[in-house]
Amino acid sequence: MSTSGPPSARAYLRLVLLGAAIGIPAALVAALFLALVHDLEHWLWDVLPGHVGHEEPPWYFVLGLPVVGAVIVLFARRTLPGDGGHTPLDGMGGGEPTPVEHAPGVALAALGSLPFGAVLGPEAPVIALGSATGVAAARIARLEGRSAAIVSSAGSFSAISALFGGPIVGGIMMVESGIGIGAGLLPVLLPGFVAAAIGYVIFIGFGTWGGLHAQSLAVPNLPPYNGTHIYDLLVGVAVGILTAIAITAVRRGARLVAGNGLARFGLPVLLVGGGLAVGLVAQIGGWLGANPQDILFSGQSGVPDLAAADSTKIVVILLVGKALGYLVSLGCGFRGGPIFPAIFIGIAIATFPVEWWGVSPTLAVAVGAAAGMSAGTRLLVTSTLFAALLVGGVGLDAVPAAVLAASAAWLTMQAIDGREQAATTSAATA
Repeated sequence: MSTSGPPSARAYLRLVLLGAAIGIPAALVAALFLALVHDLEHWLWDVLPGHVGHEEPPWYFVLGLPVVGAVIVLFARRTLPGDGGHTPLDGMGGGEPTPVEHAPGVALAALGSLPFGAVLGPEAPVIALGSATGVAAARIARLEGRSAAIVSSAGSFSAISALFGGPIVGGIMMVESGIGIGAGLLPVLLPGFVAAAIGYVIFIGFGTWGGLHAQSLAVPNLPPYNGTHIYDLLVGVAVGILTAIAITAVRRGARLVAGNGLARFGLPVLLVGGGLAVGLVAQIGGWLGANPQDILFSGQSGVPDLAAADSTKIVVILLVGKALGYLVSLGCGFRGGPIFPAIFIGIAIATFPVEWWGVSPTLAVAVGAAAGMSAGTRLLVTSTLFAALLVGGVGLDAVPAAVLAASAAWLTMQAIDGREQAATTSAATA
C-alpha cells in the first residue's frame, strides 16, 4: 500500500475492517491492565495489611509501598525498552505509535506507579498499550506508514474507550485533539471509532452474553440537582480560574523537580526519594485527620469521599496533599496519566463553596471535574462531557455551570501560556 498519499477506497475499507477487528483485542488488553491495577492495589492496601494484623494500612505501608513501586519503575525504565513510556508531564501520549517492544516496559512502569500509590491516572499507559496492540495488528497485516499509524490509533481509541465508559468520550477527545486537521481528520478517526464501538461490546455484552463488568463513571449517592442559579454559574467560573492556577503551579513545580532534581541527584535517587515523599505527604495527611489513601493514587476512587466531606479542614488537607503528591509523581519519573489527579484537584476546589455556602455537591463534582480536565488537557467539549458522565442523570442541570467552568479554565490556561511565551520571547531577544 502506498504511504505517500491517502489510501484508495478499497484499501481504506480494509483499514476500517481492520479497525473493527482490532477493537476487541485492544479493549481486552485495556480491561486486563485496569483489572490488574485494581487487583494489585486491593491486595497491597487491603489484603496485605490484614495479614500483618492491621485493619487499615499502617504508617510503614503508607511510607514504604510507594518506595517499592519506585524501585519497580526504575527497573522497568532502566532494563526494558521504551523508558517505561512517555513522561506524564508531556500529557496523555498518543501522538506517536507505541512499538510492540515497548509494551512490557510501559505496563511494568505503570504497575509500579499506579497501585503502589503514585498520584497519577491510568490513561497514558492504557493509550500506549492500545497503540502497541494496533501496531502488532499492522505488522500482521503488513501495513506501513500512514495506514499503520491509523491502525495504531484505532487500538488507542478502543483502549481509552474502555477507560472512559464507551466510545463517545474517547471519540470527542480524539476529534477535539485533532481539530486543527479539519475535514481530513474524519477519515483518520473512522477506523478508530469503529474499533472503539466493537471493542466496547466486551463490556456491554452481546446476545445472551452479559459482557465484562464495567465500572460506572458516575459518582454514587449524589443528591439531585434541579434547575440552576446565577451564583452557581459564578461558582463555575471561579472554580475554573482557580483550578487552572492550581494546575499551573503544580506543573511548574514538577518541571522544576524533573529538571533540577534529575541533573543533581540522578534517576535512582529522584525516583526513590519521590516515592518516599509521596508516602510522607499521605501519612502526614493521615496524622492530620484525612484518609491517606484519598491522597495517594489517581483520585478517581476518592471522589465520593471528597464530595461527602463535611469539614473544611479535611478538604484543605486533601487538596494540598493531592497537589503535592501530584507534583512529586509528575516530576520524579513515575509513569501514568495526568488527567484524574487534575480532576480531583478541581473537585476539591469546588467543594469549598459546598462547605461555606451550601452549594450542591453535585454541582461541585460537575464544575470541578470540568475545570480540572480542561486545565489538564486544554480540551473543552471532552471535559464537559466527562463531567456530565460523572454526575449522571441527577446532575444534568449542572452542565451549564460545567461548561462555564471548563471555559474559564481553558481561557485562564491560554492567558498563562501566552504570558509565559511572551516572557520567553522577551528574554530571548534581550
